[in-house]
Amino acid sequence: MALMGVAGVKRATAMLTACAHNAPMLPTPTTERTPLHTRAVTYQGYARADGLWDIEGELRDSKHYDHPHSNGTRPAGDAVHHLWLRVTLDERFCIHAIATSMDSTPFGECGVATQHMNRFVGMTIGAGWRRTIDTTVGGLAGCTHIRELLFNLATAAFQTIPHHQEMQRLARGESWHSGSTPPFFVNKCMTWDVNGPVVARLMPQFVGWVKPEKAAPTPPPADNVGND
Repeated sequence: MALMGVAGVKRATAMLTACAHNAPMLPTPTTERTPLHTRAVTYQGYARADGLWDIEGELRDSKHYDHPHSNGTRPAGDAVHHLWLRVTLDERFCIHAIATSMDSTPFGECGVATQHMNRFVGMTIGAGWRRTIDTTVGGLAGCTHIRELLFNLATAAFQTIPHHQEMQRLARGESWHSGSTPPFFVNKCMTWDVNGPVVARLMPQFVGWVKPEKAAPTPPPADNVGND
């Protein structure tokens, strides 16, 4: 980071995380409540030594009371679902490997729901990801909660890989972003509106940017056979 200096790195980091803010706590509830269910979902992004990235997801459901289940009684706090997912990606978000673990499930039969996960190898996370999940392991071909982990893993991947690449460019003394096309997150939420104050302040070159229309395909040459 010496190429930029501490101040430069701080400014760049602030720019790249402009959406982040210290949100206030929720208002205090005005009526007495009884806790019933907790779902905890966590994602972790890792840079690998081989140049790929691992994105891992964990989902854990638990009840705040003892309740009956298929093998007797599940004590309060024990996991109803405790599922893990790891997806290995390259910089194009192409999936190189996928692994799952179902440590806790309501039924022993749930474990077979991971049998088709390797179908994702070779696929790319991007536009239409939810549709890809549904057509690959939707319905009876998979598990509802693994599908939930898969869908939101895409956001964790986009939070992990491009930002890491931007920080690497800054460390080399390069611009965090170059070219005539804005970063992928621009125009994807109200804060990053190309006509909004954040883009005007941090990326003025993209104020009012309009995505170019794709050129119409060139029609094939006319077949003149028989027209002599």
